[in-house]
Parts: sequence; C-alpha cells; structure tokens
Amino acid sequence: MHGLTTPLKEVVGGQTAARFAKAFEIVTVEDLLRHFPRRYTNRGELTDMAGLQVDEHVTIMADVMSVTKRSMKARKGSLLEVLVTDGTGSLKLTFFNQDWRERDLRVGRRGLFSGKVTVFNNSRQLAHPTYVLMPNDVEPEPEEVAAFARALIPVYPAASNLASWVIERTVNLAIDGLDPLIKDPIPEEIRESQQLLGIFEAFTQIHQPTTMDEVRAARARFAFEEALTYQTILAQRRLDAEGALATARPGKQQAALATFDESLPFTLTTGQRAVCDEIFSDMRQSHPMHRLLQGEVGSGKTVCALRAMLQVVDSGGQAALLAPTEVLAQQHYRSIRKMLGDLVSEESIFGERPAHATEVTLLTGSMPKAAQRKALLDASSGTAGIVIGTHSLIQDRVQFADLGLVVVDEQHRFGVEQRAALAAKSLEGTRPHVLVMTATPIPRTVAMTVFGDLDISTLAELPAGRAPITTHVVPAAEKPQFLDRTWKRIQEEVAQGRQVYVVAPRITATVIDDVEEVFDENSSIAAATVEELFHFLSAGPLFGLKLAQLHGQLPADVKDDVMQSFARGEIDVLIATTVIEVGVDVHNATMMVIMDADRFGVSQLHQLRGRVGRGGLPGLCLLVTNTEAGSPARARLEAVAASVDGFELSRVDLEQRREGDVLGVAQSGRRSSLRVLNVLRDEDVIERARDCAVALVLADPNLSQHPALAKRIAAVLDEERAEYLEKA
Repeated sequence: MHGLTTPLKEVVGGQTAARFAKAFEIVTVEDLLRHFPRRYTNRGELTDMAGLQVDEHVTIMADVMSVTKRSMKARKGSLLEVLVTDGTGSLKLTFFNQDWRERDLRVGRRGLFSGKVTVFNNSRQLAHPTYVLMPNDVEPEPEEVAAFARALIPVYPAASNLASWVIERTVNLAIDGLDPLIKDPIPEEIRESQQLLGIFEAFTQIHQPTTMDEVRAARARFAFEEALTYQTILAQRRLDAEGALATARPGKQQAALATFDESLPFTLTTGQRAVCDEIFSDMRQSHPMHRLLQGEVGSGKTVCALRAMLQVVDSGGQAALLAPTEVLAQQHYRSIRKMLGDLVSEESIFGERPAHATEVTLLTGSMPKAAQRKALLDASSGTAGIVIGTHSLIQDRVQFADLGLVVVDEQHRFGVEQRAALAAKSLEGTRPHVLVMTATPIPRTVAMTVFGDLDISTLAELPAGRAPITTHVVPAAEKPQFLDRTWKRIQEEVAQGRQVYVVAPRITATVIDDVEEVFDENSSIAAATVEELFHFLSAGPLFGLKLAQLHGQLPADVKDDVMQSFARGEIDVLIATTVIEVGVDVHNATMMVIMDADRFGVSQLHQLRGRVGRGGLPGLCLLVTNTEAGSPARARLEAVAASVDGFELSRVDLEQRREGDVLGVAQSGRRSSLRVLNVLRDEDVIERARDCAVALVLADPNLSQHPALAKRIAAVLDEERAEYLEKA
C-alpha cells in the first residue's frame, strides 16, 4: 500500500518516474492521480474482423495465430507483432518496446482486444490495444464480453515520450496499490452536506470509470474541491487583512489633492467620484485597503489612482506605483508629472519648495547607476512622495520612509506574491493600503475565484470627449485588395495630420515580445514581425512617411526616445509589439492596424485598440488575418469587431482560454492548479464553496482541525510561489 505523498519512483520505478517528472512535473502519486483524463472513448461493440472500419474503436474476440519480434530500423527499440483471427479474418496487433507481452500473448491464447483500427503498409492493425486474455479452455460469458466492450477508455494529456496508454497503465498501477483510507481534503461534514464522493472513490471513478455517470460524479467532487481550496485561501487572506494594522490616511484640507482637483481641465465623471469616495473611505481606516479598480480602456483609472496617491502624500506618507513594463513606467512618470504641474516639487531660487508640492521619482532596472542611487535615496529619505517603477521596486535594496499606498497597474501581469513583497516595505507592524487596477474587465465568477481577497470598484462610463472606435476585420488571404486598401488608409490618416500604430506579434522571426499568442489550426503560419514590416512599409506602401520601430529588445533609452518622438508628432507611423498595449496615451493617434490579429487574445486586442481615439477624434482599428471564414479564430476577431463592451468580450475571452490562463500561469507553461473547475460554467459551485470556506475559516482560521485541507492548500500555494519566482 502507498499514500498520496509516496514518491512516484517507489511505485513505477526511477526511469518511468523521470519521464513523468520531465514531461509534467509529476513526482508523487498524488501528482499522477491529479493528471486527469481530458476525455473518454468507448472500446466499441464486439465486431467481426470482416466488418472492421478504419478509425473506428472496436472490440474483437480472437485467437493468437503468431507472434513475431523484430528490431526497428527507423528508431531504437523493438516491435512486437501479434497476428490474431476470429475466423472471419485476421488482424495485426503491434506493440512498441514491450517485449514482455510475448509471455502473455502465446499462440493459441484467446482474448478480448480493443483499440482504434489503423492502416500500416496496406494492412489493418490495432496499435497498443487494451486486452483481457481468457483462461485456457474457458469461454467467457456474453455478459462479460459486453461489459468489456462498453467500458470507457480514459484519454490523457500526453507528451512526446509519454503516450496516453502509458499514462493509463501507470495510473492503474498507482490506484491498485493506493491506501483506501487516504486523508480527504474536503472535511467530512462538508462532503456529506454537498453529497460528494470521497477522495478514494473519486480517484477511482475518474480514472477507471465504467459509466459516464461515474465520471460526472468524480468531476463534480474535484471541481468543488478546487473551488473550496481557492475560496479557503481567499477567506484566510481576507481574515488576515482585517486583522492587520495600517496607518489611516485621511488627507487634509487645502493640500495637494485639493489643489490638484482645482487644476483639472475637466470634470470628474460620476463614476470616478464614486470610486474615489470608496478608496478614500478605505484609506481612512486603520486596517489596510485591498481594492481592485477595474474599468474600460480610457475610463480614467489613472486619475483615480493619482488622487488616492495625493491623499496619502497629504497624510505624510508615500505612494508607490508598480507598472509591468519600463515603457509604461516611463509613460506614467511623464503623464503624472504633467498632470501634477506645479505640484511637482521644484526648488525656487530661494531654496523653498512650493506649498503642498511633492517629488515624483522613477526607478527602473535599466536606469544609469547614478540615477538609480538618487531614486533609492529619494524613496528611503521620504523626499519622493510618489515612486514609480517596475519590478525593481520589489527588490530588497528599495526602502521607503513611510509607504502608505501601493498601486499595481495591470494586475493580471503580477501575482499575489509580488504585490505582497512590495506591501512588506511599509513601517514595521503595519501594511500599506493596496489598490490594483486592470483595464481587462473581469466576469463575476473570475473575480470571486481569483480576486476574492479584494473589494471591487468598477468604472463603467467613459469620460467626456472619448471618441468611438470602429473595428473591422481585414481578411488578407481571401481579399488581398483589402490589405492594399489598409496601407492607403494609413496614408490618408497621416495626410490629415494624424498618427498610426501598426502592431505585430513578433520582433523578428523567432522573438515574441510579451504577446499572449493564441495558436489553433487556423492561425497563420508565418507571423508578421516588426522588423520585416518596417523595411517593407518604408520602401513600399508607406514610402515617404516617417516610420519608427518599438519593441522590448531595444535599449530603454531608445524606447523612451521613440515614444517621446511619437508623442511629439515627429513620427507618423509607429510599428510596434505589444509594448504599447497599456498606458500609452498619444491623443493624435487615431488608427491602429494589428497584423496577424488571430495571434492575440480577445482581451489583448481590446486593450490594444484602446490606444487610439483618445483625443476626441474617432478611432479606427483594423484586424488583419489570414484565417478562414467560419474558423474559431475568425469568430474571435469578429466578436472583437462587433463589440466595444469589455465585459462582454471578457466572457468571450474566458470561454476560449484555459482556466490556467485565468490564474495567470499561462506564460511559462506550468500546469495550473485549476484542472476541473470552470469559472464560467461553475458559478453555483464557486458560491457554495465560498460559503463553506468562510464558515471553516471563521471557526478554524489556521485549519488546525482540517490538516488534509491545509496540506492541499500548501501544495497549491507552492505551485503559485514557484510560478512567481520563475516570473520574477
């Protein structure tokens, strides 16, 4: 007998275990048993050999006629070929590198053989069939034959060196020796109230089902377990936050915030005022704010965040703004200094600072060492009231005099660990208030699952003056004249004194620059690159216009120079990767062309097009694609073209993405802890799990009475922490 924590090598041997570790990071019995089948196939009804059809799953009863073993020429290893007959015809069974089966499959043995019919060298065969051999001289009962034929075969996510049938055999070996009394992460009272299978039964039914009803019952149990695990983590975080101390930041009258409000050249929307009231109310409390601010592209989130930062500055504290890229950090730095105007401290000739002024400091990894040292000193001394930076802010060497607020821009780019690392830089014994922002609207179930430790504020309306954006799909393969018209349209836009973005998914033929590539069978094979487009357009369709390149591999000072030149109107067309996805604010840019748009996710396309139409002039976005009409990729693009509602598009996006992406682990290829739960379909499961989790944590905050659940939570958090360390 073995348990869930037993190393896999003790069950299946070191060589096989090493293959699982390399392919799927599976190292224990539990890791293996949580590698669930992606689907199931029927063995098929009992079939005469004379009636076998290629590509059908069949079950035959046959006798072994001959067994041949030979070495393979094309690759290392051996091939075992078994010829069987049922009297109506013959069929070959093939097994690669499984010489040991020769001991079972002797001439004259009768058995039930099941698999998919394929053709090799003009002969029908079953490759690696499932089989059951009958005892000698014993004819099976018809009921036994029918039951074998009806049984379900699990199909597993496989790898190049681990076929599905190998995984199935290994899983069966693990289950056969599994202790039936293994500890269940779901407490017994919850399991009974929710009418769920126990963990041993669930593992057995999901891997060795006899009916689809058993599969559904097992999946329902694991979906609830995943929901309970995450909801318990979030409930613990909420309880921890409620018990933590923070310095109240009430601001003060006639200070920087009031001066800033008076200087604004526009009136705050009703939504902006309501959101700011929620934020200010939170920051007046002596426990830390944890709030998510979500809003459409261009809805005015940055103004709300800046007002919050000024309230903290007015209260004697500092604010840090964490941006995902250097381009965005520099953009925030310039735009915030511009918005603050006279409030940015500049010493007068008498050495006095203007009343209510503060210093705004930038800190990024590529800054010159002298500039970095000054920024570090400004942060640690308290001279800088607002510090803006990238991941550099998380480093141990960065210290603050009195960090009162952490603002995280584009929350989906950062993990909980990263914002926690920055939050730990406040005064000893306290935590800063935390405001995270996203322009990617979040469906309610995702908010409950991923951001359940945060209160949520939503900016739904756009500020006055934002022009509508029209989006069209350009089917370049079907109608190449449409692509020609695209280049002419750019020339017309520039002729009117406006500017244009052209976005490509790659820098060169081999380098991707932070694009959430979406590959399917209809994606174009050769994606457009920034460098190729620059040379093609400069010498061809856009000859005579002022073009420039922008991508993540350029030195930081070059990127900054290009962006500032574009902002000053010195560049007509900026050919870029997704470094311009968020935060870039050039009011004169009115048109965007996205090449190979099928390579991007729905939310990323929505974010990108939000860069145009920001200055009162109508925006135009063209999605160029080589995908076929009616394909899933084309449907995704047409959905983006048909709607500017980010919340509607977020559901479309989520329906087409793995649940792992929702938890922010897609970029590195690691497996997600979320394997059965569907955050759109399983809203009722999430709500029931949340109620159970809240009750559990209130009664037993450290889960001391529920060690199996605590252990499962620790395993999930270890995966998240490993992902954070990889990204950091």
